Amino acid sequence: MARRPPHRSALRSGRRLDPVELEFVSSAPVRLVFTAALAAPPSAVHRSLAEEVGSWPSWFRAVVSAMPTGGGAGRAVRLRGGVFFQETIMAHEPDTRYAYRVDETNAPAVRAMLEEWVLSPVGSGTRVRWTMAADGPSAFLTVMRLARPGVGMSFRDAMRRLDRRLIPARHPSSGTGR
Repeated sequence: MARRPPHRSALRSGRRLDPVELEFVSSAPVRLVFTAALAAPPSAVHRSLAEEVGSWPSWFRAVVSAMPTGGGAGRAVRLRGGVFFQETIMAHEPDTRYAYRVDETNAPAVRAMLEEWVLSPVGSGTRVRWTMAADGPSAFLTVMRLARPGVGMSFRDAMRRLDRRLIPARHPSSGTGR
């Protein structure tokens, strides 16, 4: 008898993670912290992060889909490779901070995860600091540390793409000779 593929809901099943609070971002066993400077102002960056959740796949290549849940109190995110997250928004401070906790995932080994985006004005642009805080067994923590360069590359690419999306290339005006 031929085996049938697993039911779609079985592929989506995940497990509950520890319900950490915002201070976990500074106390987690592994913290991956990345920064970037964008030409776009903090209001535009925050809007893309926190309000236009569905736009994430257009600028963050690791994200396949993102949608608000619970009337904006949470998010459902699917990454390349089939990993998904059900998240709770922990901080939504206009133009300055956006943070969410992963409540459920199908990613192996992770016990707790929280991500925080902090925005600071720099001239007319924005300094973005993204912190991914995680806990799990020692092997998982080692893998997270080893993943730092790749995660950093993904973050920098996402920030370049987001900035291009928010600040379209300016065309030379007529008469500039270009």
